[in-house]
Amino acid sequence: MSDIVLKEVSKSFGTVSILEKVSMHIKSGEFIVFLGPSGCGKSTLLRMIAGLEQVNDGEIYIGGERVDQLPPNERGVAMVFQNYALYPHMSVRDNMSFGLQNVGTPKDEITRRVDDAARMLEITQLLERKPAQLSGGQRQRVAIGRAIVRDPKAFLLDEPLSNLDAGLRVRTRLELAQLHNRIKATMIFVTHDQTEAMTLATRIVVMNNRGIEQIGTPMEVYSRPATRFVASFVGSPAMNFLPVSALSDAGGQANVAFGGQNSLQTAIPASGLGKGQYTLGIRAESARITYGEGGIEATVDVVERLGERTLVYARLSDGAPIVAEDAGLSGVNAGDVVRIALDGKAAILFDESGRAFHAAA
Repeated sequence: MSDIVLKEVSKSFGTVSILEKVSMHIKSGEFIVFLGPSGCGKSTLLRMIAGLEQVNDGEIYIGGERVDQLPPNERGVAMVFQNYALYPHMSVRDNMSFGLQNVGTPKDEITRRVDDAARMLEITQLLERKPAQLSGGQRQRVAIGRAIVRDPKAFLLDEPLSNLDAGLRVRTRLELAQLHNRIKATMIFVTHDQTEAMTLATRIVVMNNRGIEQIGTPMEVYSRPATRFVASFVGSPAMNFLPVSALSDAGGQANVAFGGQNSLQTAIPASGLGKGQYTLGIRAESARITYGEGGIEATVDVVERLGERTLVYARLSDGAPIVAEDAGLSGVNAGDVVRIALDGKAAILFDESGRAFHAAA
């Protein structure tokens, strides 16, 4: 078993606090993604697990053993860096075997491990080349292969796709997902790219402001965000946020008034809502352009045609912005007055602290 457990881990550089009392339990075989904006502490947290940064407070356990006082080479983890970190004068084979040679692994065992990893990553034909003779995607495969041959308890990947072009990122992302399915190893992947997180993760750890905002499966984080920050950070386009002018109880569920004379019946229990200012949150796919009666009126600012769907950026009568969705062959144009049908069952309310209130599960 290679569970990874963090107990109230904190980190600061001088007087600057980076992470405060971060706790989580990563189960053996999970693909965990640390997702968050630049500066939120996700790479620092990964480096603390690897042993490349000291822990100021708290405890880290890997496979049931406390490791926060151990050097990196005794933690049983392998790290894949953003910049590949390959030795330019060595062949691919030598790059992959170098770490094993340093710890005295028998030559025949090194050969077996390198050959097995090369077959798995489809780089057997590259073993005698130097890094300068490889593409960016091939170098990243070599870096991953170097980690695989160590047979670690966990793989730690620090934004490994960020140096690749868009097309290669997509292919390498799929290869990583397939690799995880084959080897069933524990993986922790750091990124600020929500598409990578949604594609790869068993669970996503959304980080912000020195701590964790939410831990959940990709669809839990997307459909039932715990906070307004998560709702705004995960999803493209970002969730619509509309100021609520009044709340009322309609058969036990919240009815909200917003955007001038508009109102929406939600499926959110009214009993859980206290006094104070609320914001209505709804995603673009739950705000559809309607060509019949009903819906709310808005004036179109920009139309973004994406092929399979069209995003309509508009404004309500009180000036509040809203993004709605229409069919790929939409005839809507900038300047049009349209009607938008909102799905109240998909609506979320956020209080002044950013806490989310959802429809009953």
